[in-house]
Amino acid sequence: FKQRKRFVTATLKNLGMKVGQDSIEEDIREEASFLRNRITEYEARPFDPAHDVTVAIANVICSMVFGRRYDYEDETFRELTEGIGAVVADHGAGQIISVFPFLRFVPGGQYKSVSAHIAKIQKMEKEEISRHREHLDSENPRDFLDFCLLELEQQDKLEGLTEEHVLYMAQDIFFAGTDTTSNTLLWSLLYMTLNPDIQNKVHEELDAVVGESLPALSHRSQLPYVNACLQEVMRIRPVGPLAIPHATTEAVRVGEYDLPKGTQVLLNLYSLHMDPAYWPDPDRFDPERFLDAEGKVINKPESYLPFGGGRRGCLGEQLARMELFLFFTALLQSFTFKAPDCAPPPNADGILGLTLTPHPFQLCAIPR
Repeated sequence: FKQRKRFVTATLKNLGMKVGQDSIEEDIREEASFLRNRITEYEARPFDPAHDVTVAIANVICSMVFGRRYDYEDETFRELTEGIGAVVADHGAGQIISVFPFLRFVPGGQYKSVSAHIAKIQKMEKEEISRHREHLDSENPRDFLDFCLLELEQQDKLEGLTEEHVLYMAQDIFFAGTDTTSNTLLWSLLYMTLNPDIQNKVHEELDAVVGESLPALSHRSQLPYVNACLQEVMRIRPVGPLAIPHATTEAVRVGEYDLPKGTQVLLNLYSLHMDPAYWPDPDRFDPERFLDAEGKVINKPESYLPFGGGRRGCLGEQLARMELFLFFTALLQSFTFKAPDCAPPPNADGILGLTLTPHPFQLCAIPR
């Protein structure tokens, strides 16, 4: 695991998952422009943003892993993104199976559905691996699969690496990098729709700092209220509410409890983020929790862990923060989001699967 983690981290950094020169920023900005153009086509009519947002985020991951992007209407890609959503939605069953493995042999619709969707996703990945083998240039690796195929040949950094390992690493990146970020962006649009006064403050800050140019990471330090809004979205609706399962490596005592070695441990990040001892009136959406008296962003409160923590914290945190900032600012620069006339406000309760997903909702994007 440690070798694979080091390899994946180093490879993603080579591919631009960092801030500064040679980063993936321009690819994200280009995809944000595609998404903005796509939303413009709705001409302020009500629409469900879920598919378009998921495609945009997935395309950023596809550019890093597969070296290509897909059109919004591509049927293969639609199946892929819908499959990811279905797997994540049904993963409540998967978590039970991880605790009681024998249940995988008990007939059940959810497990079969998850298996069918994963099989489709892996079929596409295998086709991509074959395509990459045919056009592999050892002197100029283009994307994550190229780096993996070169490592398969050389066995330099990852001893014993197999094509099956490559398949699962690509799958993990795709799942982790698509569903979490797309749902966080959807939550941000939902909360802007529910809080027009806060949305107006975001507009004012963007107009004053960015103007009409496409937002860039260089603007980030000058947009404290925008950053505070994104921080508050990740507090009030953490898309990984239970993080990923951990296990004790040795017997340990936590408070009044003795945990034997090998005990599975889930971190309840949702409870931490909604604890009134740390967050007064926790159900209220209030970006100013993340601003100090001088209006500067408070980045790391101790009671705030949207990306988990420790050695198994989210590998893609840097990329996710880049995407959220660039997509959110590009969209809020261009549109005012509101609920359709005569429609109830969006439901902010969420659906709990592997991630915390918004209920399907519609909004209108009014060009500014």
